[in-house]
Amino acid sequence: MTEKEKVKLGLLYNPNYDAELISERTKTQDLCYQYNQLLPSKLKEREELLRELFHGCGKSPLIEQPFYCDYGYNIEIGDRFYANHGLVILDGAKVIFGNDVFVGPNVGFYTAGHPLNYEERNLGLEYAKEIHVGDNVWIGGNVSILPGVSIGSDVVIGAGSVVTKDIPDHCVAVGNPARVIRYLK
Repeated sequence: MTEKEKVKLGLLYNPNYDAELISERTKTQDLCYQYNQLLPSKLKEREELLRELFHGCGKSPLIEQPFYCDYGYNIEIGDRFYANHGLVILDGAKVIFGNDVFVGPNVGFYTAGHPLNYEERNLGLEYAKEIHVGDNVWIGGNVSILPGVSIGSDVVIGAGSVVTKDIPDHCVAVGNPARVIRYLK
């Protein structure tokens, strides 16, 4: 079984010595570098690169530079996606965003996790779990979204939060770990 097949099955895998995964990450790093070097006024070229990077890309995407991701092909964004400076998406697994998602500066979506057992971790093993974000979501600055999390629709995540568990629809969640402090409906 290949390392890429292990990822899809949710198993521990080693991305550090697998030629296929290394090649895919290197290609994506080159595309991110190109994206980050474009003049901010080159909106058409920026959108074209996002469409080349991502598996799915809705209408009117805008990601301020710099932006970084691992593979790109695991990312799907809906219509009118906006992310401020410093977005990082470690997309070993799928990261799927709905429509009208707004992301503050220096936010990270991390599908990758590592074993607690140091012997496995020292071998370079990791796992990847999907992240899902619904429609009409606002994520404040300096937020971290951890592996396997789903964020519902009509949600606000307060600045500086660390989202470790699923967040339901229609609420405001803040803190470390993030917890619901208010429902919006």
